[in-house]
This record gives sequence, structure tokens and C-alpha cells, in this order.
Amino acid sequence: MKYWRETIAVAQRILIELLRRRRSLIFWAIFPISVLMLGGYILAERAKLPIADAFTYTAPSTLVGAALFFSCLGGSVATVVAEREQQTLKRLFLSPLSGTSYFFGIFLAHSCIGLGQALLIYTTAAFWGASFKGLIILGILIIILSIVAYVGLGFILGTQLARRIEDVNALVAAFGVPLLILGGAFLPSSLFPKTLIHIAQYNPIYHMNEAFVGVSAKGEQLGDIKLHFWFLVVFALIMVIGGWLSYRRMLVRERKL
Repeated sequence: MKYWRETIAVAQRILIELLRRRRSLIFWAIFPISVLMLGGYILAERAKLPIADAFTYTAPSTLVGAALFFSCLGGSVATVVAEREQQTLKRLFLSPLSGTSYFFGIFLAHSCIGLGQALLIYTTAAFWGASFKGLIILGILIIILSIVAYVGLGFILGTQLARRIEDVNALVAAFGVPLLILGGAFLPSSLFPKTLIHIAQYNPIYHMNEAFVGVSAKGEQLGDIKLHFWFLVVFALIMVIGGWLSYRRMLVRERKL
């Protein structure tokens, strides 16, 4: 019970700080909506699809590629680096708050942000007639697994490679943008040559995108996306373990400074 209360408190603090930075909150809303609208209209024009079908196909890729990537991966990296620069971790050692609660509090906060963006994107897409065709429970599970994978990777990058807040944008761009393109977030994977398709099999974003597009836009069941789904489960688990170990290593290093 103690850990749960502390986890909730950490998540609340991060979310309240986000709400106070209204400019950042507005930008986080504008970015995925603009990507969704551009992608939807381009797909409708080039593929000669009804606007509702175009937005139905664009919404899942926008959520995985634009919204969750930058808010959960980039956001978690920025949070870890900022907390270290602001000496929050030093104060943590002097308080009764446990490191475990702090770790899962950041996970919970960014999960709330990701689910909020999912609601925003699908509300916007529904305005143009888009619909979610598959099982909602399966779709939510894929979203949660994607959030967990992104935040876990964010802990690894934020604790091991980023030293200052200025490093965050360069780090996310260097690692993330090529993976987003190869994952089919901006270009449909059906346009990829065979060589890139083979390489994309090792890209977790490709599996997130294919699984979520399959469920959301095509109405596929778990059996239809089982390869993508189980790859995502294993990857998310590895990222949680890797993020936790990286976080513990950072705490040991911070105590010595």
C-alpha cells in the first residue's frame, strides 16, 4: 500500500507540472492532430479513399508513431534528465520515498499521457467518420504495451546516454526518426522494398504499428497479429527490465557524487 500511494504521488506531481506548462500541453495536442489530419487527407487523395476510411487507417499509425513515441519515449527521457539536473534525485535519497515508487510513478504518469493522447486522436478521427473496427480491449492492450516499451527505452536512453536536457532532442532524433520511418509510422510498410521489410522485422515500432493498424483499421483478431503482438510483449518486458537496471545503476552513480 505504501508503494502504491508513493507511486500515485509521483505520477500526480509530474502530471500537475505538465498542466502548469500550458504551452507544452497545447503543443503536445497540436502535434498529433496535425499529423493525423495531414496523413488522412494525403491518403484520401493519393489512394482515392473515402475520407472516413483514410482517417481510420491513419489514426493508429499517428498514435503509435507521432503521439506515443514523442510523449512517452521523448517525455520519459526528458523527465529523467531534468530530474537529475534539478537535483531531485539527491532530495529523493533524503526522503522516505522509495526508488521503486519513483520509477513506477514515472511509468504511470506517461501512461496517463499516452492514453490521453489516444483519446484525443480517436476523438478527432471520429469527427471525420473514422471508426475502431477491432476489439477495443485488444487495442488498449497494444497501446499499453507500446507505452511500456517506449517508457522503458526512455529510461535506458535517459540514464545512460543523455547527460543534459540539451541532449534529449538530438538523442531522440538520432535513435527514433529512422526507426519511425522504417516502422511505417509515416509511410505505409506496403511501399517498402523487400530489403527494408526484412530489416523492419527487427524494429519494434514496425510491430507496434502493424499490430495496432490490424486491430484498429482492419478488425483483425489476436490470431491474425500474433507475431507482432508477442514480439511487442517480449520487447516491452525486456525494456522494463533494462530500464529498471539502468535506473538502479544511475541511483548508485548519483549517490557517489
